Amino acid sequence: MAVTEHDSRRTIGVFLVDDHEVVRRGLHDLLDAEPDITVLGEASTCEQALVRGPALRPDVAILDVRLPDGDGITVCRELRSRMAGLSCLMLTSFDDDDALLDAIMAGAAGYVLKQIKGTDLISAVRTVASGQSMLDPATTARLMSTLRGPSAEEVPAGDQRLAGLSEREREILDLIGEGFTNRQIGKHLYLSEKTVKNNISRLLAKLGVERRVQAAVIAAQLPPEDRHR
Repeated sequence: MAVTEHDSRRTIGVFLVDDHEVVRRGLHDLLDAEPDITVLGEASTCEQALVRGPALRPDVAILDVRLPDGDGITVCRELRSRMAGLSCLMLTSFDDDDALLDAIMAGAAGYVLKQIKGTDLISAVRTVASGQSMLDPATTARLMSTLRGPSAEEVPAGDQRLAGLSEREREILDLIGEGFTNRQIGKHLYLSEKTVKNNISRLLAKLGVERRVQAAVIAAQLPPEDRHR
């Protein structure tokens, strides 16, 4: 956390990402008024966020889920791949289960609605800055169960979908299950991000799923002895 010149106490550095200036200004004024919180900077697009965020080295990033040139969940995944200690708090106008699942898989520490009270948001920032999660375990478990479907059971070791994957695709599937970003997978396996994306597209098609989070659930269901070594 940052230390200000006028205060020896450690403060929480916050980075704001929202495409609405009024929202950013309101958040800035609200948070900056707290003695232990300092807003280090702002961005209104994914592109700006990915340039400014790493340079500012914040403790907490408050990210709008929907942005004009992408989404805050992708920004969360990318920023966390560059700043391991960053805590991301997703901010949205919608109570969206799909977005919450994606946020969980991107490594977000919290997910709050824009209707949240100011005092509750301040509390949320302090909570995630301390390394705690704002994601309720029961809610997370319910969502994962919903995604798997009512008839889903553990993926058997001999599942034909897995048998159709190449060795490289199996390695990537395991890393997806561990929450790795494309950038992190590329570094781990010495591949370009483009190659990783192509492999992921192929393995999703072979698994018969459309979204990365569904592949992560399949990976998480694998018995230990059937995981790629």
